Amino acid sequence: MGLEIRAAAIGDLDGLLALHKTVSVDPAGLARSPDEITPAYVESAIGADICLLALTTGGVIVGAIHARRESPALFEHVLGGLTVAVHPDGQGRGVGSALFQALIARARALDPPILRVELATGASNLGAVRLYERLGFQHEGRQIARGRYPDGQFDDDILMGLLL
Repeated sequence: MGLEIRAAAIGDLDGLLALHKTVSVDPAGLARSPDEITPAYVESAIGADICLLALTTGGVIVGAIHARRESPALFEHVLGGLTVAVHPDGQGRGVGSALFQALIARARALDPPILRVELATGASNLGAVRLYERLGFQHEGRQIARGRYPDGQFDDDILMGLLL
C-alpha cells in the first residue's frame, strides 16, 4: 500500500471524523464510542502538538495519530495523550508503523525536543501491544479493570513508554 504521511489540517475534519467513527465501532479500536467522536473532538485532535494522517495514493485517509506535549514544564519532554486510529482495511499493512515512525521523527524535531513518548492500550488488544513492542515501547505498568466495555466486561490498560 502506497502511503503519504502528512500533517492534518482543519480541511481534513470530515475525513478524520469518518475514520474515527469507523474505528470506534469496535470497542478495542478506540477508547471512545462512535457517539463520543464529535467534530469538537476531531478539531481538538487536529490542534494537538502532532496530528498526522496516512493517506492512500488516491487520497483516502486510512490512519491518523495525534499526541500532545505534557504539562507542567517538568513534563514538557513527554508526548502523551496519544491516540492512533487505523481503518480496518489498513490494519496489518504497515499504516500504524508508518504513522508512529513519522510521529517519532516529528517529536524529535520539536523545540524543545520530545524525549519520551507514552501511551496506554487495552491488554486485550494484542495486535496493538505487539506493534508497540516492535516499535521499542516498554511495558511500564498495568491498570487493573481500567476499561469497561459496553457488554460489562473489564479490560486492563497496559502503560507503555518509549525513550527517544
